[in-house]
Amino acid sequence: MDTLVPLGLIVNELVSNSLKHAFVDRDNGQIQIKLFKEESSGYKNNMAGSKQEKVQSTSFILIVSDNGIGMPGDFDLKNPASLGMQLVTTLIDQLEGKLELKKDNGTEFTVKFRVI
Repeated sequence: MDTLVPLGLIVNELVSNSLKHAFVDRDNGQIQIKLFKEESSGYKNNMAGSKQEKVQSTSFILIVSDNGIGMPGDFDLKNPASLGMQLVTTLIDQLEGKLELKKDNGTEFTVKFRVI
């Protein structure tokens, strides 16, 4: 639930933004939502810090994209002006994830996060 609720809110906000802004003066368009899973393992120090323990984690990549008009040229992902995008970046921070934006041929948001 600690991952699912923020992820649902992120998808909702990004899709809502696409529906509101991406297809202005157009009768059609396409929105895609993709979620990929990558298994990985690593090591971390145990609670006492004296021994390393093997940790299984699962990495996920969420992609929300559209083929709309794209983001404005002055859009700053690190300092978003809209409340909705501020919410998205806050939720991604809560997931300890990373956000990437591609602005060519529409808009594509890529969220990478791990679940341990």
